[in-house]
Amino acid sequence: MSVFLRRSCGAALAYAVATQGALADLTADDVWSNWQGYFTSMGYTITGDESSAGGVTTISNMTLSMALPEEEGQFQMVMPEMTLTENGDGTVSVGIPENFPMKITGQAEEGDFAATVTYSHSQLNMVVSGAPEDMTYDYNADMLSISLDSIAVDGETVPDDVFDLAVAANDLNGSSRMQIGENRDLTQTFNAASLTYNMNFQDPESGETGLINGQLDQLAFEGENVFPKDIDLSDPQSFYEAGFAFDGVFTYASGNTDLSGTSEGQAFSMNSTSEGGRFAATIDAEKLVYDIDQNSTTLAVTTADLPFPIEISMANAGLNFEFPVQQSDEVQPFGLGFNLTDFTMSDVLWGIFDPAGALPRDPATIALDATGTAKVLMNIFDPEIDLESEEAPGELHSLKINELLVSLVGTKLTGDGDFAFDNSNTEEFDGLPSPSGVANLELVGANQLIDTLIGMGIISDNDALGARMMMGLMAVPGEEPDTLNSTIEFTEDGQILANGQRIK
Repeated sequence: MSVFLRRSCGAALAYAVATQGALADLTADDVWSNWQGYFTSMGYTITGDESSAGGVTTISNMTLSMALPEEEGQFQMVMPEMTLTENGDGTVSVGIPENFPMKITGQAEEGDFAATVTYSHSQLNMVVSGAPEDMTYDYNADMLSISLDSIAVDGETVPDDVFDLAVAANDLNGSSRMQIGENRDLTQTFNAASLTYNMNFQDPESGETGLINGQLDQLAFEGENVFPKDIDLSDPQSFYEAGFAFDGVFTYASGNTDLSGTSEGQAFSMNSTSEGGRFAATIDAEKLVYDIDQNSTTLAVTTADLPFPIEISMANAGLNFEFPVQQSDEVQPFGLGFNLTDFTMSDVLWGIFDPAGALPRDPATIALDATGTAKVLMNIFDPEIDLESEEAPGELHSLKINELLVSLVGTKLTGDGDFAFDNSNTEEFDGLPSPSGVANLELVGANQLIDTLIGMGIISDNDALGARMMMGLMAVPGEEPDTLNSTIEFTEDGQILANGQRIK
């Protein structure tokens, strides 16, 4: 469904093209030729009956279709009528129906299936300017939406309450620019006052149900695409090698989601809110980069097993990574980071395991920032690659821990490290490449935590003695009270040293 929605949305908005840069006048034929060239290069078949009168070109029964090799099916969108009106000032206005269907057919385990999705808009205005090789689309609308109309399996229509889906963008505007040279370079901006999404489903056999309603406010997007002129979507490796690239970022000011349903006969519900976030992504033939961030998130979950809601919140949560994706004999850089900042949970939840309030309830934080190098042994976009193979996809050559922070229940662990890995020696560490390097760690508050856990009856004195002996072996006292420092060194000959003392 995600492939279907992505392609249908792009078709409806024409993968539009925007800025005022060029001086040449556009004609309706220029715009229609651009659509045909673009979608054909993307692997679609595009057809339509063309007629012109009084400066208006009408394309009747415009049909976009594409075979979907992975699903052994087909995507098809039929637009009953599209008009291209020459405005007399070198621009062309595009008119499309207020609603029209898009269809997808294919095969699944249950049998042949067919789905119909309806595209709708309210007061969509779209104007093209520029030149044939440098076109611009500016558009705005009160609303654009996509909703699931029907699903049929082996010719039988699935009832509406089994699965339903609708997505709508409200009070939106956007601008896109496509420059045609060696490739098609697409630059886009998009803003919407809100994006709403609604989904519900029901399993006819188990009776389990689910309902999801949500909204993102002040949604914005900026991004750039490079499209090779001829793309074979059945072979992702080939079009990445031909130059396909994407770089873009979504942001939003606030969001909320409500989820409810039944599972194993028990009702549940969940509500989450946030005060904005971002999702940035870059993908090309060399690398895959994600950067996800969310601010002031709250989550409340209610289940039949508990008589009270589970409530948690965090000031910030983020994940970012950069990985190489192409096979190479050279080592390549990578990066990984995540953070969970100022995590808190309700006193009711604390009371389950700490009713007396013995443990400090300060906000908890966990953060990691790491970089390194690796050698990639397979192209992940190659359709012939067996992703379930036991063969290792790559080799780790170096790892640098720039930041490690774990702060919770009155303790704080910080550290950094720098390691190299010998992939020719996998005997010392049970099949893993042999490391060499140093890690520096500092732990504050561990003894106080152990004393508190003994008082709570969670651990015994004997357990505490074993933990303290281990800390004495691995660490030395720091300058501040209840502080332990540790320097762990891995040597090239397979030894492990803790503060200069050999432990392996």
